[in-house]
Amino acid sequence: MLFRSSLTAAAVILALSSPLAAAEPVSVTLDWTPNTNFVGLYVAETLGLYEAAGLKVSIAPFEFDQPSGDIAAFGVLDFYTAKAAGLDAVGVYAVIQTETGRLAYRSDDAISGPRDLANGVYGGFGTTWEKAIIDTMIVHDGGEPAYETVTLQGSVYDALRAGEIDFTLEVLTWQGVENELKGHAIGTFRYADYGVPDQHTIILAAGAEFLRERPQVAQAFIDATRTGYAHAIANPIEAAEMLIAAAPELVEHQPLVHASMGLMVTGNYLAREDGIVGRFDDAKMIALGNFLFDAGALVGPEGEQLAERPNFSSWYTNSYLD
Repeated sequence: MLFRSSLTAAAVILALSSPLAAAEPVSVTLDWTPNTNFVGLYVAETLGLYEAAGLKVSIAPFEFDQPSGDIAAFGVLDFYTAKAAGLDAVGVYAVIQTETGRLAYRSDDAISGPRDLANGVYGGFGTTWEKAIIDTMIVHDGGEPAYETVTLQGSVYDALRAGEIDFTLEVLTWQGVENELKGHAIGTFRYADYGVPDQHTIILAAGAEFLRERPQVAQAFIDATRTGYAHAIANPIEAAEMLIAAAPELVEHQPLVHASMGLMVTGNYLAREDGIVGRFDDAKMIALGNFLFDAGALVGPEGEQLAERPNFSSWYTNSYLD
């Protein structure tokens, strides 16, 4: 059954009429600090959906070198590179339905397209996929992909605002909203407008061992999480407050959380225009995998570029959403 964002939390609690016999622990690791990408997790926790499903869910914000939980949030680009390097996990839930990534620059500069960023300084994050994104955008716009790359110890966004770098990558629904609220003169270009395949941006992936050994637990978690996201979409103000209550570090950023949540809903980032949440678009996932492979951005466990194109359709599944 396709799941639409109009379904209520109460309806799914009733659907979970046969919860697991005892509370089953499920560990979830985020790929960043708590923010609106993960609102459905916190809503599900706050509404008691996990408890109703017989689960004891722990959600851990990102820390360097932390082991992945049973479920882990990934930027989809990071997920592909991790899979190429040997990560034994499968995408099980597409959080974001159309990309939120942007190429960001100081808009007080004379920039009309990505080609104008050539010969500038890019502030990056040290991944293998960034060059594929930026080079493609510059070339698609008729430029030469020549620029200096620096990986900073501090915030690349602070460095951009201070003029220490010329461009970087940002998340429209978080840093983009923050820039707008604070009046920062930052312009952006959408990846897919310049030759990069559209993407889900953020996904949830489950460890293969977890799926093999605890399939009922995985199904219960995904059902409850999907309901959490659907409830958040239908009730964005309430969902933002639940997120803030669950992550006290966001108290001082309440306008950002509410504005971000509003954009998530109105921009159809958490749900497709037809209201479907969580499902992977096969064409998007395969096109993105092919793009990264063709760009040489997928590197194996020994540091070598993959020589054989993977079967990207096996890297994710909608089977827990049917």
